[in-house]
Amino acid sequence: MEKWSLMTITVLLALTVRWTVSLGSYSGAGKPPMYGDYEAQRHWQEVTYNLPIRQWYFNTSDNNLLYWGLDYPPLTAYHSFVCAYIAKLINPDWIALHTSRGYESQPHKLFMRTTVFVADLLVYIPAVIVYCFSLKETSTKKKVSSALCILLYPGLILIDHGHFQYNSVSLGLALWGVLYLSYDWDLLGSAAFCLALNYKQMELYHSLPFFCYLLGKCFKKGLKGKGLVLLTKIAGTVVVSFAVCWLPFCTDMEQIMQVLRRLFPIDRGLFEDKVANIWCSLSVLIKIKNIVSPQTQLKLSFAVTFLSLLPTCIKLTVQPSLRGFKFALVSCALSFFLFSFQVHEKSILLVSIPVCLIINEIPFMATWFLLVSTFSMLPLLLKDGLLLAYAVTTLAFLSVCAASFSIFEKTSAEDLQLKPFSLSLKGYVSWFKSFPKIVRCLFLLSVTLMGVLSLMSAAVHPPQRLPDLFPLSVSVISCLHFLLFLVYFNVVILWDSKNSRSQRKIS
Repeated sequence: MEKWSLMTITVLLALTVRWTVSLGSYSGAGKPPMYGDYEAQRHWQEVTYNLPIRQWYFNTSDNNLLYWGLDYPPLTAYHSFVCAYIAKLINPDWIALHTSRGYESQPHKLFMRTTVFVADLLVYIPAVIVYCFSLKETSTKKKVSSALCILLYPGLILIDHGHFQYNSVSLGLALWGVLYLSYDWDLLGSAAFCLALNYKQMELYHSLPFFCYLLGKCFKKGLKGKGLVLLTKIAGTVVVSFAVCWLPFCTDMEQIMQVLRRLFPIDRGLFEDKVANIWCSLSVLIKIKNIVSPQTQLKLSFAVTFLSLLPTCIKLTVQPSLRGFKFALVSCALSFFLFSFQVHEKSILLVSIPVCLIINEIPFMATWFLLVSTFSMLPLLLKDGLLLAYAVTTLAFLSVCAASFSIFEKTSAEDLQLKPFSLSLKGYVSWFKSFPKIVRCLFLLSVTLMGVLSLMSAAVHPPQRLPDLFPLSVSVISCLHFLLFLVYFNVVILWDSKNSRSQRKIS
């Protein structure tokens, strides 16, 4: 009973923080003619309710794709339709075709905020609770602490309940997929991930770890026996899941191709805004967009992304383990974020949620990463008027993590899962003895730098000839952090002896 009481308090606290943040501003508030993501979500409700399915993704007189045209997979469209149906019952003006464009009012804001709140409560939060309860060899206190830290992660709260999006749906579905796989319910796990992928195409960041883990399990069972049967069942589950989601669009090939063109707009270029990935950071020195054609940019980003995630995927396929799978989700998603094509700043959430899943294993590094990931979205949050929410939620999150996990005492090579790596360097690197102190100093330096730059971004006007000085500084500094984190996670994965023991249990 005690653990349920503590978990209930944790959930109520998380819901309170979410609703408090939702009282603030949102993307594009009072900024015609395009407004922002809030208007995009409202517009999709307008389109899906008033137009037949065959017109949802096509440019017509009633559906101008240049004005927030639908560019997410079918499940997002269906979700928009459900929200629109409820909106119609409350106030038809909210989704009236054409005349509702740019609609803003307090009752409508309350409705839109509630849709995100309910989606979070139905999909993401239950997945977090079940995941934390499923943690093995973990005390009740640690399970509740993990849930509290995950649910108070500021990045997701600020983007979904502040900026305004429904990331908790796709991330929640992916988390359910991880949960099902942890119980060896491979078909349910595959179906859950397919639903996540059909809600937001950015879930492709997680696709390779799911694929490699399941393929590795099939190999271990033997591809001439049980492994082949499992592989066939998984393939069938994936095909059926996609078929159900895409059924209304399968009337002709042109429908399918148009949806795919909307989902993967190659002509938008290598990156947008000031995203904290390698291409945006390099553009400070080399204007890649100007000297390389879009097709070459696409090929280059694909090649670098593929090479960066190859070692992790090979290791996971050869030695499939649940622990290795969770770390691979982090490493592969981070590779996609840093090196892939058409990355948005909000895509860092696809790395952050897998990091949340291992916060009980490496609390210090997980907390550090989650702070940097929130900081990397600072320019977007400032644009949306969410400075106060950013400052309060970030400080609260750091305080909760520090109190729950005593993170400053968890900086030894063993605590950071680097002992196998340090043993391989024994005799070559003498500074490993002072490693905990070095790591703590780097953390404090990092947090101080992020704090100072946050204050300067909010309070200081940049030089007139360098208007993007602070957003670019945030992007470059965050990118450098992420590159170091990528190296760290790959070292943990490739030198991890625990994976081998877990893999032997599977086989």
